[in-house]
Amino acid sequence: MNGAYKPGWFGNTLGWAVALYLLLPITIVLPVSFTDQRFLSLPHDGLSLQYYRNLFTSPEWLASIAQSAGIGLASTVIAVVLGTACALGCWRISRRSTELIRAVMLLPIIIPPIVYAIGLYRYFGKLGLLDSFLGVVLAHGVTGIPYVVVTVSTALASFDPRLEQAARGMGASLAQTLRWVILPRIMPGIVSGAIFAFIHSWDELLVVLFISSRAIYTLPRRIWNGINENLDPTMAAVAVMMIVLTVVLLLVDLAFRRKAKAD
Repeated sequence: MNGAYKPGWFGNTLGWAVALYLLLPITIVLPVSFTDQRFLSLPHDGLSLQYYRNLFTSPEWLASIAQSAGIGLASTVIAVVLGTACALGCWRISRRSTELIRAVMLLPIIIPPIVYAIGLYRYFGKLGLLDSFLGVVLAHGVTGIPYVVVTVSTALASFDPRLEQAARGMGASLAQTLRWVILPRIMPGIVSGAIFAFIHSWDELLVVLFISSRAIYTLPRRIWNGINENLDPTMAAVAVMMIVLTVVLLLVDLAFRRKAKAD
């Protein structure tokens, strides 16, 4: 069979239709964020930046941004450390049982979020972690581990074991081999896992609704409360900011991967 497969007009049309279906609900948020009305709607008389000003001058919204960023960073550290250690351990052991371990590590994103949230509510209640920064960080850290396990395991699958053997043959200890040989080679996988773990924490709502009440108001929760109380267009401005941050992080991940391949 000569040449690469090229989709016909039907395949191209279907692909663009699916892309537009996925992107349209997201892109509609942009003009809504510039509305000049007092409720969620498209601009009527002209574009306005009043709700962006409200976002960056409101103590409540700024506090939620700070909380989401802090929780996201702290939970990402937990997810990266534990997820990388798990992936490395499974790779080193390389037995059939390790596949079961990987499957167990994926459970937080496989089981319905409502089930996980109810379990955390009961468990954290006994530990006194409800409505606490530490409780949300731990919850998001655990649910972020699967992303790191997947990306790091993928990076390890393409790692040449002869590099480790050469390092050990030259007298390097296990810790030195891990630090100077293995980790630099799988760093793109670690960075990707960290980015996805942070995005997951930044966007997560359901768990926060269950295990927090007044002390923790992340951005998604404040948007949720705003929807229930009043349709403040500031929520559209927040949504645009969250979309932009997510896209920027994904572009950073893509650039890092390309640079790693070029090296």
